[in-house]
Parts: sequence; C-alpha cells; structure tokens
Amino acid sequence: MNNSLLIQRLQQALGYTFRRQELLVQALTHRSYGAINNERLEFLGDSVLNCSVARALYDAFPDLPEGSLSRLRANLVRQETLADIAVDLKLGEALLLGEGELKSGGFRRPSILADALESLFGAVFLDADFAEAQRVVRHLMDPLVAQIDPRDSGKDAKTQLQEILQARRLPLPEYRLVSTEGEAHDQSFVVECVLGRPVIQTRGVGKSRRAAEQEAARFACERIAK
Repeated sequence: MNNSLLIQRLQQALGYTFRRQELLVQALTHRSYGAINNERLEFLGDSVLNCSVARALYDAFPDLPEGSLSRLRANLVRQETLADIAVDLKLGEALLLGEGELKSGGFRRPSILADALESLFGAVFLDADFAEAQRVVRHLMDPLVAQIDPRDSGKDAKTQLQEILQARRLPLPEYRLVSTEGEAHDQSFVVECVLGRPVIQTRGVGKSRRAAEQEAARFACERIAK
C-alpha cells in the first residue's frame, strides 16, 4: 500500500483529517529519518494525553479518590497500552524511519509506536485545538476506560492473568487475533486468549485489539477462579 493510502487510512482510524498535512508527516517521522522529527510533538502530545485521560477517568468514576485515579491513569498511558493502540491503528506501517531502524524492525518497537501515537495527539492539538485533540484521545481511550472495574486493584485483566499464572508456575497466555470487522474508523476486533495449563480458551471483542485482549483475559481469570 502506498504512503498516501496509509496516511488516509490512519486519519480515518483516528477520526480526524489534518488540515496541515505537514504536521501529520512530522508526527510520523522518527529521529532516525531526519532532523525534522516527532520528538517535540511527542512532548506536547504527552501532556494532551495525560490531561484527556485524567478527565475521562474523573467523569467515569466520580467516587474514586485521587490515588486510585492516578493508578488507573498510569495504566492507561503506559508504553504497552499506547503501543497496542498504535498496532490497532496500523501506525507502524505509516512511520518514516531511517534505514537502520527499518532493518531492525523499528516499526514494531513498542517505544517507537507509543512515542509516535503521542506525537499524533500533539499534532492534532497544533492543527486544531485542545478540544479536538481531546476528542481524538477519548475516541481511542474511552473503550478501555469503559472496561475498568474500579473494585479491582487497578491492574488490568492481562496483568492479573499473568500474575496468577506466574504464581502457579504455569505458561503465560497466547493472544491470537481471530478477526477484524467494520470500517477503519469503526472496527471491532475479536481476540482469543489461549492457555496451555489449565487448558482454557476464551474470546473477547473490543473496539481495539487491546480492548479485546483485555476482555478475553478477564474471561480467562473468571474461568481459573471457578
């Protein structure tokens, strides 16, 4: 797929079309590619992300104290979560990387994917305003917020499942993408969580691959507890 089609698809998945396309290109440019890159946009996008997620959690959980909200936010804005969202967006395919990063698989590296996603948030902020950047963040994050159970420890289902298995010295789960349905801007993902011991197989559905993995992991936790 040529680069213009990749950029068009990415904008559809974000739910935002850039007026200044040069900002989008800069957000997708890694420092290994050129002097004009996404590092400054990442700095800006990190603040947009944290504030937007804080507001989402503040609205969703009016009874939670500050400490609990902070723990939930840390889980949502961590590198792993952002990289999973970037994979769902197929962001790696649109990145501009230097030859060395391309050869070493930089388009799959979680740190590069997470940084590029934050850069996109910063680019939307400059291209429009904070309200529009917040809308894009919420478009991607609200499905994850909706899956949070405030009664648990603040750990997501995948982390809980991993800790249960590690405590029992059992193999870690494997997550398999079963199918993707819908248009780029409104996709649904179906993911299987497969355990070797005990033999358990569960399915989750979500608006992002990570959300589907979380649901599948939650069902697996429930099966193990029985």
